[in-house]
Amino acid sequence: MSENPEARDAAAVPRQPGAVPAGREAAQPAGTADPIRVLIVDDHALFRRGLEMVLQGEDDIEVIGEGGDGHEAVEMAGDLLPDVVLMDIRMPRRSGIEACTAIKDAAPSAKIVMLTISDEEEDLFEAIKAGASGYLLKEISIDEVPQAVRAVHGGQSLISPSMASKLITEFAALAKRSEERTQQVPAPRLTDREMEVLRLVARGLGNREIARELFISENTVKNHVRNILEKLQLHSRMEAVVYAVREKLLEIT
Repeated sequence: MSENPEARDAAAVPRQPGAVPAGREAAQPAGTADPIRVLIVDDHALFRRGLEMVLQGEDDIEVIGEGGDGHEAVEMAGDLLPDVVLMDIRMPRRSGIEACTAIKDAAPSAKIVMLTISDEEEDLFEAIKAGASGYLLKEISIDEVPQAVRAVHGGQSLISPSMASKLITEFAALAKRSEERTQQVPAPRLTDREMEVLRLVARGLGNREIARELFISENTVKNHVRNILEKLQLHSRMEAVVYAVREKLLEIT
């Protein structure tokens, strides 16, 4: 029987420690890769516990902490440096959207997924601006959450289908209004205070945080935002930021 040339060549080359044989994928054996470290933040303890039970059943995922509001989320993210944060929006003390911006500062590599019942377009837009990598409604099957964690950790962006359609519709409307404005007069002048508010809106801050930043009441912030939208003839905070950047009223760095 003639000698197999491939077998001869393989035998002639000594294998280095840890080297992968030719023709095989360079995948780590099951159980040796570092697990995806997940932080769960939701003001409903029962929901947190349900997520934890599902995720802890996965070999490649580890729940490293739980929090009940946005304030705890920021502190824990800075201490634990999670790979993925699953976080609600409507929470006491500090909303998930407000916390999202701070978490990206405290743990820049963390991927944040908003897991919420809110199907409001405004929440979706604000979450994306704040740095969220995903926006999923709690109507999804809890068994789908582990795969969502893996997908976001792997660099994908996830948006629930019903919310994605709203996003497309909003951007289409924004593009149309932008085109209609090209023949209109230059942008109206905003007051210094309105520009301050607009800059903070562009940073992803909510009304409460803007009020704290500027030492004014939350109602005053709402009035400023309403005046900005009226002057610019727009319908949402996101539109105002996009319009202001395009018209060079402000720069986002």
